[in-house]
Amino acid sequence: MTPNSTTADRAERELPAIFLEALEGLFGPRLHRGEAMRLQHGGSEAHFTPVPPDAVVFAHSTEEVAELVRLCVAHEVPVIAFGAGTSIEGNTIPVRGGVTIDLSEMNRIVAVHAEDFDCTVEAGVRREQLNEHLRDMGLFFPIDPGANATIGGMAATRASGTNAVRYGTMREAILSLKIVTPDGRIVRTARRARKSAAGYDLTRLMIGSEGTLGIITEVTLRLHGIPEAISSAVCSFDTLQGAIDTVVQSIQIGVPLARVEILDDLQMRAVNIWSKLDYPELTTLFFEFHGSPAHVDEQVAAVRELASANGGGEFHWSNLPEERSKLWKARHEAYYAAVNLRQGAVGWATDVCVPIGRLAECITETRADLDKSPIPATILGHVGDGNFHVVFSLDPHSSEEMAEVEAINKRLVARALAMDGTCTGEHGIGLGKQDCLVDELGDAVEMMRLIKRALDPKDLFNPGKIFTLAPVEGASA
Repeated sequence: MTPNSTTADRAERELPAIFLEALEGLFGPRLHRGEAMRLQHGGSEAHFTPVPPDAVVFAHSTEEVAELVRLCVAHEVPVIAFGAGTSIEGNTIPVRGGVTIDLSEMNRIVAVHAEDFDCTVEAGVRREQLNEHLRDMGLFFPIDPGANATIGGMAATRASGTNAVRYGTMREAILSLKIVTPDGRIVRTARRARKSAAGYDLTRLMIGSEGTLGIITEVTLRLHGIPEAISSAVCSFDTLQGAIDTVVQSIQIGVPLARVEILDDLQMRAVNIWSKLDYPELTTLFFEFHGSPAHVDEQVAAVRELASANGGGEFHWSNLPEERSKLWKARHEAYYAAVNLRQGAVGWATDVCVPIGRLAECITETRADLDKSPIPATILGHVGDGNFHVVFSLDPHSSEEMAEVEAINKRLVARALAMDGTCTGEHGIGLGKQDCLVDELGDAVEMMRLIKRALDPKDLFNPGKIFTLAPVEGASA
């Protein structure tokens, strides 16, 4: 789907007066129909054209969400769940209008079971808020996509991030979900037990479904103990190959890397400008090591030796929290740094993931393809699990640049699929990668459509995302 095609899917219409009256009775001043609020909930972090919903409501409980869903189903009005709005594949753009339900005010930490290393939170809790709450208990939640996203949104998009090489993704972090189904029922997908063989794995079905099968209102999460020692390190390399070889070899010899991020030379230039740093403008690895002090020292020594053998420069590392915070803040803001290589630009971010043995080949070929284009584009990513991103800095008024980036993106995805990889390691499908999903999974997409039709026969839950469905006969939406 092209960036400007989203508006074509929407049939302009007025919400029924009786529906609006019931909506106002349910939400009162938490119902918003003003243009500014609707536009805020109709856009994206990336290049997609905004499409405002017809109304925005702020929910305060699972029961309110269920009441809203029943009301929307009765009047055949689409409903789109919204968290922090940090997704970048157009995942929450209401292409058919309807009601956007903002869950950000459902931000209660319901329970922490420190002895069991788990907690239950409402969908609007932010990851930084959760870790602040857990700190004094010696616990932390490790999934770190960079943005201060909501836990519900992270679950809906199967988020990952810088800690995934050691701690996994949201798929591994979630024990149970509370959801509202497309017919307005409240369902709990599992209990808190660490394993279960009880029926279909509905929890995993909902993780990554982008609000198309259910609205997540509560999440039960695995937690981890805060490591005794944490050390971060930075190392620059003469070549891209040397940096990747260092990571692969570290994993092969069993170094339990907590974080390892790659930033190419152009991305390092952007980071230096944006974050006012002075690192060498070379391909660079950012590391983090967790464990006991002695174990961390062993990890650092092993990786330093490998880096030196692969053309790495001086190996800078630190245990000081303020220095670590500065380093990872720069990494988390790398997207904005890359986009702002051009004044007035918009970002187009894409990602793929390949088996780690093919990572060097995939990144090297991608960099060569990017170098043929005059459009600034950086490479960065979670190199420890084979996932990397490309961020383009686009002239928003140039249809030629949009077309060129779309072609480069298609070649990138084709390259990753040819290596038995995936079209997206963590961004999701949303609007931007629907054709890629078919290329990757073929007939499995039709199975997904069957599940969607079974659970949401009127196609009212975040319609138009992941894949499209044929119009529902007799539907007015």
